[in-house]
Amino acid sequence: MPLAPTRTADADRTVPLSADEPVAHTLLNCLLREICGPEQQTAVDGAHLLLRLPRCGELLRVGLRRTSLTGAHRFRGPAGRWSGGGWRELGWRELADCAQRELELRTGVRNEEFRAQVASSHAGVTAGLRRAAGPGHPPGGTGTGADARYLRSEQSLLFGHRFHPTPKSRTGSAEDWARYAPEAGARFPLRHLAVRAGLVRQETASPGALAALDRQGDVPDGYRLLPAHPWQYAMLRDHPALRAAVRRGDVLDLGERGAHFAPTASVRTLYDGRDFLKFSLDVRITNCVRKNADYELRGAVALTRHLEPAATALAARFPGCDLLREPGYRTVDTGDRELAEGLGVIVREGLGARLRPGTTPLLAAAVADEHPASDAQVGELLRGAGPVAALGWWDAYLSLLVPPVLAAYFDHGVVLEPHLQNVVLGVDAAGTPVQVLFRDLEGTKLLPEPHAAFLAGLPPEVAHPLVYPPGRGWDRVVYCLLVNHLSETAAALADRHPALEGELWRAVRGVLRERSAAHGEPAELRALLAGAPLPAKANLLTRWGRAADREAGYVRIASPVGPGAPDGTVAGGPAASRLLPGPRAAASRPRSTT
Repeated sequence: MPLAPTRTADADRTVPLSADEPVAHTLLNCLLREICGPEQQTAVDGAHLLLRLPRCGELLRVGLRRTSLTGAHRFRGPAGRWSGGGWRELGWRELADCAQRELELRTGVRNEEFRAQVASSHAGVTAGLRRAAGPGHPPGGTGTGADARYLRSEQSLLFGHRFHPTPKSRTGSAEDWARYAPEAGARFPLRHLAVRAGLVRQETASPGALAALDRQGDVPDGYRLLPAHPWQYAMLRDHPALRAAVRRGDVLDLGERGAHFAPTASVRTLYDGRDFLKFSLDVRITNCVRKNADYELRGAVALTRHLEPAATALAARFPGCDLLREPGYRTVDTGDRELAEGLGVIVREGLGARLRPGTTPLLAAAVADEHPASDAQVGELLRGAGPVAALGWWDAYLSLLVPPVLAAYFDHGVVLEPHLQNVVLGVDAAGTPVQVLFRDLEGTKLLPEPHAAFLAGLPPEVAHPLVYPPGRGWDRVVYCLLVNHLSETAAALADRHPALEGELWRAVRGVLRERSAAHGEPAELRALLAGAPLPAKANLLTRWGRAADREAGYVRIASPVGPGAPDGTVAGGPAASRLLPGPRAAASRPRSTT
């Protein structure tokens, strides 16, 4: 049955003081999207959302600030559990226990890591909140220039992905995270190694691609500079192959020196205001150890070279969009693969290579953040603006973001990955979107048929990770573009103007209809416009199954872009009376102890 939406404006929403509720809300988001929603075990009861875990029998609830057309609701307050005829407050640890029991019963698989990873994520959020409240807040400084605002946006993500069960889980000591985390506003010099020229392995897609490395400092004749992330170097210092190379004089440790770099949202990609350097970091963050595998080093350069015609064509066809290239990598080659991957560094173009003059770059994830933790958040960009201005801002954003992503897929066979951390939004002095930059070729893939000749010319271990079959490629495009990116940005706008949510999705439908006509009405867009459910990445089930991110599955969620204007209702599960135990008259007035 449709659920009447909760309409509460959150224009003055502040950052939570504790990690407890954000961690619980993130777990509830995952349970709602991947377990309770698909199995019709949700309902709205007054100002609360009810969720039943059907296998372990738990009935949960959480307060609602606002419902969403895509199920990306806004919650308030602690979670509750129905127990002994009333509602009892449920802490984040107990909620993780409930999730664990349900997942074990659902999958028949045990995961001994799960609760520890939730606890690690809670600790990560706590540390970020503590640092944000301390001296030097906000991360990135208080400057007013474009560079300062950009770094604040990169370093403001205190809570992480709203639909990942452990978005801030990580290995490594608290001391190392305090020194190197973006949320800490970290700045530090690189560790400089001089590698004998004959032991350097590097590739470039264009002349001068490795100047970003060479200009970091001088080295003795016969050597090349290999910068290293200081955290990574500390972890590799005692590697037998590195120690042997140092003893032979093949690698010289020149210490930490040179310009200070700042970590971006990915932690391992660093920025000095001119260049991005993507390092290996043998630290597990959410699902993966963040290492530049050999196929990724070679694949980044090969893909940059191969995509140049498509990237140039898209930028010409859709002014205001561009792709940050990754034109080179360098590493040391002593015959030890682990060392080569551990010290491999990919050069990514700096913003200055593509950004329009007078434009302020902002990380899209910070623009769409639920909580305005930086001056990049859309509520800050539109502070004081009314709903008409908000719709105008949205139309400008859609016209920049959607057309090139779809053209890349349908006209060039390229699967861009425009999720919120892979897009940099450029705004003008009024905060209006004027440019989008796509980054991180690790997530960019190719459809096999249009690129068969290129792929056949690569070693199989490099070619295979660059390919998505069409069905999986389309799911990735739709998930990143509509579910991850536009749904979250629309939610941040609707927090300020709740009555606009239907209008926001009508605008998305309009752009999709235009692009469908431009691309000859392809079947994939016809299905979207017919209201086919949208693919949402199953982060909870992927994490539970300990699968690689590339192997993540999808669940299907209700689409707000189908025929007929959204009417402000939400596709939901059964009526609350079917979830609550006992007679409805009693259940509608449950005893609350929260």
